[in-house]
Amino acid sequence: MSDASTLIDRIYEAAVIPELWSDVCISLAAEVNAYSACLLTIGSDQRIDWICSPNINEAMIRYSRSEVRYQNVRPERSMISSPAAFSRDIDVMTAQEIIDDPIYNAFLRPMGLGWSMGAVFREPSGHTLIFDFIAREADGPFSSTHVDRLNSMKGDLARAALISSRLTFRQAENITSTMSMLGLPAMVVGEDNRVLVMNDGMEGLAPRIRTGAANKLSLENPAVNTLVLGALDELRVAETAKVQSIPLPAVEDQPALILHLLPVRRNARDIFSRGLAVVIATPVGLAGPPDLRVLSGLFDLTPGEARVARELSSGANLETVAVTLGLSLETVRTYLKRIFFKTGTRRQAELTHLLSGLGRVAA
Repeated sequence: MSDASTLIDRIYEAAVIPELWSDVCISLAAEVNAYSACLLTIGSDQRIDWICSPNINEAMIRYSRSEVRYQNVRPERSMISSPAAFSRDIDVMTAQEIIDDPIYNAFLRPMGLGWSMGAVFREPSGHTLIFDFIAREADGPFSSTHVDRLNSMKGDLARAALISSRLTFRQAENITSTMSMLGLPAMVVGEDNRVLVMNDGMEGLAPRIRTGAANKLSLENPAVNTLVLGALDELRVAETAKVQSIPLPAVEDQPALILHLLPVRRNARDIFSRGLAVVIATPVGLAGPPDLRVLSGLFDLTPGEARVARELSSGANLETVAVTLGLSLETVRTYLKRIFFKTGTRRQAELTHLLSGLGRVAA
């Protein structure tokens, strides 16, 4: 068992750096002799996302794609029997139910696993957070000592997960604020097409661009509305980040615009991100490389990283970028690694393709 204060510190560190949750899951599993630990989020649309110990990730992928997951009785029963606290499968299910459970039979027992323990927390946003632990079948059910150990940390775990969630919402607000300073109408659209945040510039484009029922994005032009919603659908399943640009025709005294849809969810492990895309409106005719402030605002790039990204967007190779900016080749490579991480891209060609779509998004 690890030092309690050290583990709590790491939990709160993961709260502000979500990529660390995977390592925290490994440590949490070790605390209670579990095979794996997993932090899941379930949206109002039943979309499931997770961060987990690496050894259970493949099973989680299959589980998330299976209809069997809707037969999971444990979360609902846990919320009734032990609200916002950890409980075991043997606390909320009969022995026969555990034997017959389709999830255990389809996903756990083939891996030699067979017992679970978890806690369910509700976010104010309506999303559900679940901490789930799985034990090897041969080890038997989790003990009451294991339950007590996790319950001693339940407040910290819940607060840390909520902090992660709130920080991503603040990031969405920061993006639209940055675009406001550049005079660009912008909004952040969530997974279910709801507008999470919109700046004054975008609000000023109503009724051409507006929110409709349930605060969902809606465009006055039916054809453009279909294109935008279709583009958002593509972003949901896209494996790589890609900017999509859609023209919005002029109407009466309102000029034609280009709507740029930029994926927000660039890190597959960022399970807290509620945003699907940043939508930015620019006048027709703007051209050139991306504005440095746009790059910084959208991807949280440092000034140095933004300058390198701007040069790469034109297709320049690393050697040319180094000479142009007066940097060593090694420094440019270091910047490139950070840019890959922040933009969710993995190759230079992929990065160039993403950034080139922002050429019209200039101040």
